[in-house]
Amino acid sequence: MLFRIAINKGQYFRFKIISQVVKNMSSGPKHVKYPLDVIIQPNDTPAVEVKTYEFCKQYTHLTTDERIKILKELALKYDFDKDTARKAASSYISLQDKSIGAQLKAAERLKSSLNPSYANAFSRIRKLDGGVKFLVDLRADLLNILPTSDYNDETTYYLKSLNNYLKEILSFSFNVGFLKLERITWDSSCYMLEKISEYEAVHPVRNWTDIKQRVGPYRRCYVFTHSSMPKEPIVVLHTALTEDISSSISSIVRQQKLHSEWESSKIVESLNENPAKIQAAIFYSITSTQKGLHGIELGNQLIKKVVREVLAEFPHISKLSSLSPIPGFKEWFLLELRKVTNGNSVISALFSEKERLFLKEIFSCYETNDMWNNLSSIIASNRWIKDDNLKEILKNPLMKVCAHYLYNEKRRSNALNSVAHFHLRNGAVLWRINWAADTSPRGLDNSCGMMVNYRYYISETEENSRNYMENYFITASDAVKTLLAPVFNKSSL
Repeated sequence: MLFRIAINKGQYFRFKIISQVVKNMSSGPKHVKYPLDVIIQPNDTPAVEVKTYEFCKQYTHLTTDERIKILKELALKYDFDKDTARKAASSYISLQDKSIGAQLKAAERLKSSLNPSYANAFSRIRKLDGGVKFLVDLRADLLNILPTSDYNDETTYYLKSLNNYLKEILSFSFNVGFLKLERITWDSSCYMLEKISEYEAVHPVRNWTDIKQRVGPYRRCYVFTHSSMPKEPIVVLHTALTEDISSSISSIVRQQKLHSEWESSKIVESLNENPAKIQAAIFYSITSTQKGLHGIELGNQLIKKVVREVLAEFPHISKLSSLSPIPGFKEWFLLELRKVTNGNSVISALFSEKERLFLKEIFSCYETNDMWNNLSSIIASNRWIKDDNLKEILKNPLMKVCAHYLYNEKRRSNALNSVAHFHLRNGAVLWRINWAADTSPRGLDNSCGMMVNYRYYISETEENSRNYMENYFITASDAVKTLLAPVFNKSSL
């Protein structure tokens, strides 16, 4: 009984110490660096626990510049000890003729010597309430720093090493086995619905009626959550249940403004799903909500799980496809239009002689370079979308240019477009390019209003994925290959 009271008192006084530290601590960086010397130590003590909590609380109040200083100090000062690692490596090499037991012990010492000192701090932080989320946000800060870092400065390489270590430990924490699949409906918590609305990056949510439609009849919204961040959606996937594969986003997320918000809400409530009208599942928005988890593959796992859920609910569904944006296409196209005047772009071959003549007539110019310059100007400003004649003339060549961009343009042998890379790696087929599929300002700025269907044939996804990942081969439909002619043979595949 006395022993139990002593433990309870110890816990009580430790709580009082932590509370007092948090109450009195300052938010300046000069105060943050001192706990680092303590929390990187290998031994656990109540004082170390207090300092770890103190560091996390103080860090969240720092300015961006102050955070950069702390991250650089963490990366540089608390990396692995190079002298210890060299000695451990020499010891391991010198024992190659000794017993296997001696070699394995030396290998363990070498492995331990390569472990950075900040590993101890991260291990402690993970155990705190909210600690995993703190590490996710810490890595997000690192990812914000790295793109503008000077690679002539050795500090940048230490920051990259810190980033890689954080990615490794977060990959373990966010293994799909630790994630919970959850369907979001209108009956889900207001907090979760609000979070999903805030995080939606592909097709912004306008109001509560909009989100009600996206989680209502003929729609499925699934998220991954994690036990350490139970109220945070980690990845969000929106799916529309339709009669056929959608070619326009307006049929999915935009209601006609014929009713008031209250009337529209009532219409959504009155809809009853008719299974006979559900022949296709369209994945029209997938959002990874945590920048600190960038590069950790969660979206592909979510799609696989949602496919199983949808097919279990509607076994007769035969069509699985995305309706995806093409971010970066317009920017790439404008760059190619600047290059084409010097004869350095393949896109000139994608405009027929007839189409060039039409464009020269519309732009009232005789020189080909003037035509390209006028086209560049009107594409940049999105003015062409308001001219029905010009829109019809541009349809065929722009769809061919887009097909070329998705199929032929590469980065390190993979598809240049990140969304294309995501779906192709998952085993989807580059199936159809859709004209005027998203004529919102965002859609025009992303891809001149075009969207693309990546279709999933369940029996072929594994082979398609392997072909793409190992052979860099993109599986495309006949319709897309037709758009690629006559430059189809110029593919680098």
